[in-house]
Amino acid sequence: MTATKIFQLLRDYESRNVLFMEPDGSWPIVWERARSVFVWDADGKKYLDLTAAFGVAAAGHANPNVVKAGQRQMGRLLHAMGDVHPHPRKAELARELSRITFERWSRFTGKTIFCNSGFEAVEAALKTALLATGRRGVVAFTGAYHGLGYGTLNVTHRDFFRGPFHSQLRAFGRFVPFPTISERRLAQASDNRDLRSASLSDTETRLRGIFRREKIGAILVEPVQVRGGIRIPPPGFLPLLRKLCDESGALLILDEIYTGLGRTGKWFACEHGRVVPDLICLGKALTGGFPLSACVGRAALMDAAWPPSRGEAIHTSTFLGHPVGCAMALAQIAEVEKLNLPARAARLGKFLLQELSKVQGSKLKTEARGLGLLAGVELKRPDGKPATVETFDAIKQMLRRGFILLPEGEHANVISFTPPLTIAKTQLAKAVAALAEILSHG
Repeated sequence: MTATKIFQLLRDYESRNVLFMEPDGSWPIVWERARSVFVWDADGKKYLDLTAAFGVAAAGHANPNVVKAGQRQMGRLLHAMGDVHPHPRKAELARELSRITFERWSRFTGKTIFCNSGFEAVEAALKTALLATGRRGVVAFTGAYHGLGYGTLNVTHRDFFRGPFHSQLRAFGRFVPFPTISERRLAQASDNRDLRSASLSDTETRLRGIFRREKIGAILVEPVQVRGGIRIPPPGFLPLLRKLCDESGALLILDEIYTGLGRTGKWFACEHGRVVPDLICLGKALTGGFPLSACVGRAALMDAAWPPSRGEAIHTSTFLGHPVGCAMALAQIAEVEKLNLPARAARLGKFLLQELSKVQGSKLKTEARGLGLLAGVELKRPDGKPATVETFDAIKQMLRRGFILLPEGEHANVISFTPPLTIAKTQLAKAVAALAEILSHG
């Protein structure tokens, strides 16, 4: 089937709010197949994928061992009854998630609630916090993206997502400025106090004020804001949040759906600051391509929050702990370990950031930032305003040259790099050189 036919079917039968299509046909492409770091479209053109499909393909697209694990499981047991009659892979994965999180960080074990998508894992964490503390309030941060379910919309910052549904939201989230390293210097140039970056002391002052006034049960944070524009906080940020939670009895929830499983050069981004959360949310790269996510918490906390099942779970779903997803997750974790992908991401990430820092625009200001293989180049016009149109134009030009990239940030003016962690140094260099050439002529 041709791309033209596929686009027509989507126009006719899919909700029009889902897919953006340029009238001139320059965006998007139709993915036909993918393997390793490459994608082929419906016309047979080959692309280097620098997105890992939203960070999912950390061990490479269609990693052979992950695919085989899924295929074997499909042939044996395609579906089970997650909260009634369990299957072996769910038990094995719960044990494995404890091993790679709380057992690596501390003397504690972890317990898991399995979910399907990332936002569901966050909502499971929010429920856990309420049950454990009895406090409804949650502190989140400007620029935060935790998903678009009705629970997570309360803690996702952008009004673009929350606005249309505000009348149905409980509004239990309280937003505090997210402090960043690179943007802090630009704070005085912003007209909007809530959206500009804040110093760590300013963040602490605001947090303590909220804790004094309201009953806060949790702080929810992304160690690095990806959808927010590859925003990296100063080193003391997570330790500060850990301290405030310890003082107040609130829980620290880390949304590592994007940053987990080696992306930032550590198994989990919280390890850069040696911070142990109370709850961690995982997804995306967890399976390498199957809808499965997890909320993992300290075992004692989970036992205190959630009552024993008496035959009817108060948080569950039809596909909870799906056997195929669990089998693929076990294989994916094994691949991350075998290939030592966190160390590889750290090593290649330094090279990528070094190269991106050399990229200059002829008419635009550029600023590179990154942590591991999670990096971005922010584009601004000479007057300091976001270069949104120019960013998307550069990404479309890269697509025509055979490179798949995405824009991030509130103004979509950050070109993000989240490639498979198996990518080669030469492939990164080739992509950055192409981007540098495009921007130098822009």
